[in-house]
Amino acid sequence: MNNFNNEAARRHGVRAAGLLMAMVLTACGGGGGNPGVTTGSSGSGGTGTNGGTGTGTTATAAPTVTLGFTNAAGASSNALTGATPLTVKATVLDANKKPVPNAIVTFATDNTLAVFSPTAGTALTDASGVATISMRAASLSAGGAGTVTATSSVAGTTATGSANYSVGATTLAFGTLTASPASIQAYGSTLLSVDVLNGSSKYTDQQVNVSFSSACVTAGKATLAATVPTNNGTVQTVYRDKGCGNNDIVTVSAAGVAKSASTTLTIAPPAAASVQFVAASPTSQSIVIQGQGGNGRTETATLTFKVVDIFGNPLAGQQVNFSTTAPSITINKASDTTDATGQVVTTVNSGTVPTSFRVQATLPGTGTNGGADISTLSDSIVVTTGLPVQRAFSLSSGSFNVEGWTLDNPSATNVQVMLADAFGNPVPDGTPVVFQTNMGAIGSADKGGCNTVNGVCSVAFRTQAPRTATPGSPATPCNAVAPDATRPGLATVCASSTDGTNTVYARTAIFFSGSAVKNVYMDGSATPLDPTKTVDLGAISGSATKVFTLQLNDVNNNPMPAGSKVEITSMLNGTAAPVMPGTVPNVAPHSTGNVDDPTGMTVGSGPQGSTHVFSISSANPTQCAPAQASFNVTVTSPSGLTTIIPFKLSFTCP
Repeated sequence: MNNFNNEAARRHGVRAAGLLMAMVLTACGGGGGNPGVTTGSSGSGGTGTNGGTGTGTTATAAPTVTLGFTNAAGASSNALTGATPLTVKATVLDANKKPVPNAIVTFATDNTLAVFSPTAGTALTDASGVATISMRAASLSAGGAGTVTATSSVAGTTATGSANYSVGATTLAFGTLTASPASIQAYGSTLLSVDVLNGSSKYTDQQVNVSFSSACVTAGKATLAATVPTNNGTVQTVYRDKGCGNNDIVTVSAAGVAKSASTTLTIAPPAAASVQFVAASPTSQSIVIQGQGGNGRTETATLTFKVVDIFGNPLAGQQVNFSTTAPSITINKASDTTDATGQVVTTVNSGTVPTSFRVQATLPGTGTNGGADISTLSDSIVVTTGLPVQRAFSLSSGSFNVEGWTLDNPSATNVQVMLADAFGNPVPDGTPVVFQTNMGAIGSADKGGCNTVNGVCSVAFRTQAPRTATPGSPATPCNAVAPDATRPGLATVCASSTDGTNTVYARTAIFFSGSAVKNVYMDGSATPLDPTKTVDLGAISGSATKVFTLQLNDVNNNPMPAGSKVEITSMLNGTAAPVMPGTVPNVAPHSTGNVDDPTGMTVGSGPQGSTHVFSISSANPTQCAPAQASFNVTVTSPSGLTTIIPFKLSFTCP
């Protein structure tokens, strides 16, 4: 009973106290309040925040990240240099301020000042909630101040911490640049070596890219790696000579190293091994005698030689002497020095005597053991008169009988000229030749002639008006000596060349052949057949063969055009062997004595046509039966015009 009463009294007291509290709160305006903001920090120079506010009587806790830096000795420090990397530690605590293991922490900073290792910039916290990452200066020359930010996610909440650091530029220096060996033979090599120092010790915290340079390397006369990274504070590379021929200064430099270092290499010059003949100008290796220059001719030849070493590389600064045994040749420069390409040039002038000669190039002082100095000879240079002479002036036509009496033919034929000098040598290239004609046209629109190449040149000849020659027109060097041909249908072409004092010339004649056969002579008869009537060949035994010849001429008793086709057609009761020849050949004008005269000056007045042989036999030579064969001799010109001459022949029994 007493226990019940005591418990009831206790509960009543509690209720009374609660009522009293409510009344007090009501009297104060209803309640509420500010729980405040909770912050926390740990580590050296770093901060961490939970960043929360709320209502009620208690503050809301959040995870935190705090940062700190230590140097290689483990002491707290935020001073970073190329020689003193730092370790960044991030401590991650949960809302209850307990370490968070296996949390991913992401680190970030200005990568122009510092870089992380590993480069991903992430690390896992250990059992103590600490994530560790290494940080080193971005470069030896980097300097300034920066901030490291560490971020981690704990139970869905992101926590961030940061800390500041300073970066001081690292001052490094080169040790002594050495070469082993310091003196090398031509085309030899040496090992270059230099230490990168931090104070008096090798700098090994990171690789330093060291640059090498030298004048011979720049000139392409030596090889050397342009940039080499250090290995444990030392850098080495091989220098190889390529014919520098002088002492060479090698210099090393690097970013972050205030002062360069250098060393001098003693390099033996390469020895000359040979002198070579390179070229002669003019390339034809032909000059003319003294006083005959001009018109594409020269009295001077330029000779080029080259000096090389045992590896075939050109040598500059080598003295070369020149000489010749030809008495009439003048060497204008008896000695000279090779240029950067190893080449040296001299010139020679011709004398008054045509000859051929060679020039010897010698390297003085190169003989060993009493032997001769190194030398070589040029190719042979020919000295000619250079002027064409009359007896070596040759003119020819591609065809002497072209279809053109009534037909305009823009490409009837070509006319060629060949010139040589008094010694039988082709005249210099570019020697001009002028062409003239009294019928048709010759040459091109820009000039009526041509210029020789190796003593030869040609022009086009075409058939057109005029087709009748006017005596002495045009006036030419040819008809100034002898009149042109006057035969109808025969053109005279004159070619000439002059140096202003002496003129050489030659002429040729070209038939303007008609397209139809007009005059036919059989078996050498002086009387022509009538090609419009059937020609009766008479009678022969059926077992025999009729052989006869026909000379075919155009309206002017000139040859038919070259290439005209001659054949037997429409054969009846007989057989024919192939016509010999089957086409009209190239027929030059000829004299009455049947001697070719391409100039046309002695051309006869009689027929000039081509002769063809025909053979006709019976179709049944073994049968004794009278029969009559008929056939045509058909002549077709190159333009396609056809002339038909009918024939008949009787066959009898023996």
